[in-house]
Amino acid sequence: MPDGEGKPILVDLEEPVDEALLNSRNGANNQYRLFTRQNPTNGQVLVNGNANSVRNSNYRANRGLKVIVHGWNNNADVPMNPLITSAFLADQDVNVIVVDWRALANSNYNTAAAGVPNVGQHVGNFVNWLFNTIGGNWNQVHFVGFSLGAHVVGRAGRQVNARVSRVTGLDPAGPGWTNNGNALATNAGQYVEAIHTDGNILGIMRPSGHADFYPNGGKNPQPGCWISTCSHGRATELFASTVRNNHLNGRRCPNVWEAELGTCNGATFRRGNGIVNKRGSGIYALRTGSSWPF
Repeated sequence: MPDGEGKPILVDLEEPVDEALLNSRNGANNQYRLFTRQNPTNGQVLVNGNANSVRNSNYRANRGLKVIVHGWNNNADVPMNPLITSAFLADQDVNVIVVDWRALANSNYNTAAAGVPNVGQHVGNFVNWLFNTIGGNWNQVHFVGFSLGAHVVGRAGRQVNARVSRVTGLDPAGPGWTNNGNALATNAGQYVEAIHTDGNILGIMRPSGHADFYPNGGKNPQPGCWISTCSHGRATELFASTVRNNHLNGRRCPNVWEAELGTCNGATFRRGNGIVNKRGSGIYALRTGSSWPF
């Protein structure tokens, strides 16, 4: 699996969950960093329960809210976060909150995965507190999560009774999640979308949302990638690119098998982008290039 810089490292999927670590590094350790057009690169830390930390920040209740959650062995400083944050801020005047759950994410994979529901519950509770205290509009909220973070935002969406307008899972983590009730699913928000780029290896292959996209078959190798870790991370790049350009169209497929083959010729539907009130359903295939903007 990829480390924080995308380099492959060996992981023991049979390693037992570290219960003591799980209890001490749960979602209460989450950090929330706010980015806006007034502070696009230097995050302001918002503290759950501390209203002054929000009042003294650039958060504005009349703006939309984007929440980004990283994956396993990552943190708020890995490249996907500024990549997606800058794309959102270039496209829209919004509040972007990057969640840092490194305290748990940097434990062994099984321990981090076991902590996902609690991390997501805390994310949901934080946004709920934020809106109740300072204000906000659920119809202008978009949750985005990568790998294990996709399942975190799934849990966060359920924690707020699926009031979130849109939830996007970027190659939702596969190992241990195929038949897991805590996985990303359609009950996470008003519209749930998943982008699969490393299915059946690091990512999950089965549909996870109202609309599921399978670029280049949804599996490794993605164009320009030679290893699975590259294909896994490609979902974050494809998404950021479509937020800026909204240029990639999927074609509807009757099933995942045909999406994998790329033989679909159904109706077109835009893949990715940052449109918070986007709505649609189905399975979609598309081809992309091998380098930005794909």
